[in-house]
Amino acid sequence: MQKPLIFITRKIPDEIIKPYENHFQFKMWQSEDEPIPKDVLIEEVKRADGLLCLITEQVDEELLQQARHLKIIANMAVGFDNIDIKAANEKGIIVTNTPDVLTETTADLTFALLMATARRITEASNYVKQDKWKHWAPFLLAGSDIHHKTIGIVGMGRIGEAVARRAKGFGMEIKYHNRSRNEQAEAELGATYLSFDALLREADYIVSLIPLTDESKEIFNEQAFQKMKRSAIFINASRGGVVDEQALIRALKNEEITAAGLDVFTEEPIASTHPLAQMENVVCLPHIGSASMETRYKMLSLCLRNIQAVFSGEKPITPIT
Repeated sequence: MQKPLIFITRKIPDEIIKPYENHFQFKMWQSEDEPIPKDVLIEEVKRADGLLCLITEQVDEELLQQARHLKIIANMAVGFDNIDIKAANEKGIIVTNTPDVLTETTADLTFALLMATARRITEASNYVKQDKWKHWAPFLLAGSDIHHKTIGIVGMGRIGEAVARRAKGFGMEIKYHNRSRNEQAEAELGATYLSFDALLREADYIVSLIPLTDESKEIFNEQAFQKMKRSAIFINASRGGVVDEQALIRALKNEEITAAGLDVFTEEPIASTHPLAQMENVVCLPHIGSASMETRYKMLSLCLRNIQAVFSGEKPITPIT
């Protein structure tokens, strides 16, 4: 009996797939960096029984119409706005993601981004590297304190809770907004639920950790930035689409907020000429929220375990319903 064919949309280490070679035949796009072209992916999907993809691949209705044998799409991410879930469900294709395994790593990066932005770490490093450091001065590259300030977390899910635990260690006051109350975070972390508008007004640091949905698209718009304190710092480690980038650019230029730390953007990648990349009070990262070696291996392993479960007739470990 022929083994199911699993197509992987980026080159990954052989050691990760080796334990599964007795059960599956694998084919993968042979680039670690460059995304697979859409037309090539469509041709591969025609033959594949399973697909392991990244957030860079748009698995839309056009692509799914060509899927003749596909039983599972294992998305190497928590978010799944790159996949047409409805179209997949209509074809009986199971879709899975990789929650939990990246929670702590993404929270590390989110808080590191907050700290780097508040204390102007990137700007200060460039100051030295560009040979600008000639004297010490009392207010040279002075940033903002983090300890005992108010953090406003928009999206108190697993990652939001993990960021809140880190904030608690800094003695921060934790405020949050979520679609529903998170009583566990309130009880264990002392987090206070606020309306979205109230959070914008009260927080010193506004951290976006919400998924991209029709409701959250560009929720951080001109009106939202105008409600923030002038001293506020905005951090986005969720999806670029939750922000109206032009409104953010205007808010920064007009000094309506102090700074921004961004790991995600509306269109990725951005060029060095992008207005946000040109601003000294903005820290830009190339979407590396979960990018530790340990976590990336765990994410790929979870994708493969989901695939194995489906072809073994078992329930997937982390299905998207």
